[in-house]
Amino acid sequence: MQAPKQSYETQIKINASCARVWHTLTQTMPKAPTDYGILRMDGALTLGAKIKLWSEVAPKRAFALTVTTFDAPTRMTWRGGIPLGLFVGTRQFSIAPDGTGSMFEMREQFSGPLAGVISKSIPDLTPSFVKFAKTLKQEAERT
Repeated sequence: MQAPKQSYETQIKINASCARVWHTLTQTMPKAPTDYGILRMDGALTLGAKIKLWSEVAPKRAFALTVTTFDAPTRMTWRGGIPLGLFVGTRQFSIAPDGTGSMFEMREQFSGPLAGVISKSIPDLTPSFVKFAKTLKQEAERT
C-alpha cells in the first residue's frame, strides 16, 4: 500500500518581473479567483490576515487560513489546519528572478500527528496546482 502524499508542488517560468508576478498574485488573483481554481476567496492578502477560500477540489468546504509570511515581492505563506497542530497545511508561494523573468513556485506541505490519516482523504492536488500556476503566468504576462 502506498503512503498518502504529504506535499504537492509546482513551478513555472514567467516572463515578467518578480514585482509584476507578486502584484498579480496578491492583487489580481483575489479579484478573479475562479480562474485559478478557487471558487471564492474572502479576506485580504496581508501579513497576519485571516482568509477563507473555497476550492474547486473541495467546493463544499471552506478553508480557514492565516497569512503567516508576506515578504513582497518574493514570499507568501498561508497556514491552516485543526487545533493543537494535529493537522497543519502550509502553502508557500515563492517568486525568484530567473534571467529576464521570474520563477514561480508553489508548495503545500501537510504535517502534524494526523497528517498521514487526513492526507488519505485529500484528492490529488497536482492538476489544481498546475492550473493555478498557468493562470498566474498568463495573467502576469498579459501586461
